[in-house]
Amino acid sequence: MNKAKSKLPAVDRETITSVLKRVFAENGRAHIRGYAFAIACLAVVAATTGFTAWIMEAVVNEAFANKRADVVLYICGAIFAAFVLRGFATYGQAVALSKIGNSIVASYQRRLYSHLMALSVGYFSDSRSARISAQISQNVSGIRDVLNMTVTSIARDLLTLVALIGVMISKDWLLTMIVFVIAPPLLIGLRYISRRLRQATREAVEINSHVLGAMQETIQGITIVKAFTMEDQLKTKVETIIDRAENRANRIARLSERTAPMTETFAGFAISSVLAYAAFRSIYSGVQPGAFFAFVTALLMAYDPARRLARLQVSLERAVVNARMIYEILDTVPHQRDKPGARELVLQGAQIEFHNVRFGYNENEDILKGVSFIAEGGKTTALVGPSGAGKSTVISLIPRFYDPSQGEILIDGQDIAGITKQSLRNGLAYVSQQPYLFEGSIRDNIRYGRPSATDAEVEDAARLAFAHDFIIAQRQGYDTPVGENGITLSGGQRQRLSIARALVRKAPILLLDEATSALDTESEAAVQKALDYAMDGRTVVVIAHRLSTVVNADKIIVMKDGLVVEEGTHEALAQRSDGLYARLHNLHDKTVQTVEDATFE
Repeated sequence: MNKAKSKLPAVDRETITSVLKRVFAENGRAHIRGYAFAIACLAVVAATTGFTAWIMEAVVNEAFANKRADVVLYICGAIFAAFVLRGFATYGQAVALSKIGNSIVASYQRRLYSHLMALSVGYFSDSRSARISAQISQNVSGIRDVLNMTVTSIARDLLTLVALIGVMISKDWLLTMIVFVIAPPLLIGLRYISRRLRQATREAVEINSHVLGAMQETIQGITIVKAFTMEDQLKTKVETIIDRAENRANRIARLSERTAPMTETFAGFAISSVLAYAAFRSIYSGVQPGAFFAFVTALLMAYDPARRLARLQVSLERAVVNARMIYEILDTVPHQRDKPGARELVLQGAQIEFHNVRFGYNENEDILKGVSFIAEGGKTTALVGPSGAGKSTVISLIPRFYDPSQGEILIDGQDIAGITKQSLRNGLAYVSQQPYLFEGSIRDNIRYGRPSATDAEVEDAARLAFAHDFIIAQRQGYDTPVGENGITLSGGQRQRLSIARALVRKAPILLLDEATSALDTESEAAVQKALDYAMDGRTVVVIAHRLSTVVNADKIIVMKDGLVVEEGTHEALAQRSDGLYARLHNLHDKTVQTVEDATFE
């Protein structure tokens, strides 16, 4: 079987720039107006911040040195206006970026769900569901963070820093040069930290997916956990994984926060050096203090944007890792795409033919080794054989859950490899071994078989599946919520609802994979009557370990080790004393007799 492949390069070959380009290419144009408004607001924030530092020279010189009361009022009014303007600009950019960010998250969630629906069953067989969930839930915000951090850093922090550096240079260029002489060592240290943080962040997501998976498995299998007193074993297992996740999170915290002592040390050295230099100039040279105060104000105000910019690469590394893991899913190429020029399926008699079909879930091991048979239109074909013979695999190939590695599968003479999957599956109804119900009401779950079905048709299908009586016995009848995977219902009730879902579809082809396996004897007999009615006039391919459920089939295909070894009617096959079907049938009869004898004794 061909594996789904990702086009994404290896982690160590990717750069922040490549991910940034892709993120902006996919989202920039759609939100250009919102970003333009946010950038304008951030520019106002930067300008008002620089103005506040610049005007400090006038405050100190005119108010305290020259004592001009008339000028002070204008200066204070200007400062008040600057703060009001900055407040409204801060509010505007925050709301705009939040709105854009929420839109981006929702957009990628929709894209991810749509893309996952386009991937084949094989992708989900090869990937842990918990890992996929963790990739989506933990990382979808990475796209938003990449954009928002880039915009705010450039439009707010960089512009603010430029404005404040301009103030510093205008007040004292020599002091400004002293500050920047010691900046390179800080940048080198931050670059080193960001490289180490990249891999740690990716490993944290992987470990967290295992934590989520372990908890999810425990919840789904809680009855088995309780029945086999597995609490202590699973507790030890989960605690070990949680400890690993905690240690990885602590490592990320240590790496991320190493920037704090580095930047604080840099800031402390720069500010103390500037204060010492300026103080000695004022003491020994009689320089007026206004320019010095304006310079120090600009320097102190520049600290926050400089610190945020210094941490930008570290923060971007984490966001880019998140974004990259989302793209790993989006870049997974479905290996079951419809062929160019694929046609719609045209159903007439709904006859299914297998011609020398070979298939294996792994490339080096075939499950089906050249299967050929015909399931005649409008009739029932039963697949029987020991476990591992390939019966369920045959069923899974008809709806193209997987594609055969060799051979052809035809429906009414049309090779399904050249048919669109949508039209193919529209002509099928399917009942699996494990009945699966979705969150919602009983009525909703039956109607998933055909969304256009009326309430009357839903209830008719439930009656045919012998589910109507237990449904109306529920407190809310057909509107009763089923809980997660129908946990509020018994296994037999869930199976009957899944059969009702197949019946309401009214498809010409019906696939039954152990459809009565979860039912007790009484329920099985009732549902078998419903299935007998539902099978009439349809092409049915059915699997059952209980041979009593297939004796009335028009044709029985006997499989062993991935091959068809016998085929015929029940009467014909049962008379072959040396045949596999006869042996299975005799074994079944002896088992039933033993159970009946034990019951009557």
